[in-house]
Amino acid sequence: MSHLPTPLDNHDVLVGLETGDDAAVYRLRPDLALVVTTDFFTPVVDDAYTFGAIAAANALSDIYAMGAQPLMAINLVAFPIKELPGSVLVDILRGGLDKVREAGIDILGGHSIDDHEPKYGLAVTGTVHPDRVIRNRGGQPGDHLVLTKALGTGIITTAIKHQVATPESEAAAIEGMLRLNRDAAEAMAPLQVHAATDVTGFGLLGHLHYLAKASGVAARVKAAAVPLLPGAEALADAGEVPGGTRSNERFLASRVRWPPDLSAARQTVLSDAQTSGGLLIAVAADDADRLLDALAQRGVTGHVIGELVPGSPGEITVI
Repeated sequence: MSHLPTPLDNHDVLVGLETGDDAAVYRLRPDLALVVTTDFFTPVVDDAYTFGAIAAANALSDIYAMGAQPLMAINLVAFPIKELPGSVLVDILRGGLDKVREAGIDILGGHSIDDHEPKYGLAVTGTVHPDRVIRNRGGQPGDHLVLTKALGTGIITTAIKHQVATPESEAAAIEGMLRLNRDAAEAMAPLQVHAATDVTGFGLLGHLHYLAKASGVAARVKAAAVPLLPGAEALADAGEVPGGTRSNERFLASRVRWPPDLSAARQTVLSDAQTSGGLLIAVAADDADRLLDALAQRGVTGHVIGELVPGSPGEITVI
C-alpha cells in the first residue's frame, strides 16, 4: 500500500488506512456512518460447514470491533469446482449463511472463481453513529487491556492439519472460532472504551502494537494473565506453528521486551496468528470491572491482561 498514492482528502472518511484499523468508516449523514470490511482465507478445519461458519464469524468480527452493527454481507468464494464435488461448496456456503443469520443479517449476493485451493469469506457492511465509532487509536495511559477469547487457534489448526491435535484442543479452538464477538461488542458499547481491535492474523501482541502505536502509548502485558486454549503451549513447543505466527515473531522481535525466564513456547502463543479471535479492549481503569461484569452477563469471560502506559509508542513489555 505504501507504493500507492495517498487516499483523497474527504472529511466524511472517518476511518481509512492511516492506522491499519479493522474496517473503513464513511459518514453518510450526521447520525449515520457505514462500516465496511472484508476477510477470507483457506480452510482451517476439515469440516466444510464448520469452515464456512468460522470464516463468516471472522469477517463479522471487524464490524463488532468498531462498535458497529452488521447490516448485510456478500460471499467471496474460490473453489476447485472440477476437482471437488459441488456438495462441499454447498456446505461451506450453508455454514457461512447460518452464522450470518445468527448475527441477525443475511447474505445478499457475492462472487466466485474457479481456483485450485478453496477460499471463503465475506465482505460485510455495518452501521454506526459517527460519534460512537471505536477505533484502534485513542487508548490512554492507565487503560486496562481486556481480552475476550483465549489464544492458540493458529497453532491448534496447524496441529489439526497434521492430525496431532488432541480432541480437547480441537474442540476448544473450534468453539472459540465459531463464537461471534457480538456479545463482547454489546458489553463494551456503553462504557468508557477508548480503543479496541479484534485479534486475528497479527496475533495478540501484533494487534496490541498497532493499537498502542496509533494511540501514542506503550503497553505492558502480564503473560500469566493471558488465557490460552488447552494444549496450545505444548503444541507450540512441539513445533506445530503456522508460518503466519513465525512472521509475527520476526516482526515483534524489535517491538517487544520479553522477560528472560518466559518460555519460547509461551512467547510463540502470545504471537500466534489467530482466526476469529476475541476483542482486545482498552477501557478506562474505573470501568474495567463494569466491563468484566457486562461480559459475564452475556456469557463471555473477559481477562485483564495488562495496561497501556506512557512510553515509546507501540513498544510492549511482557512481564
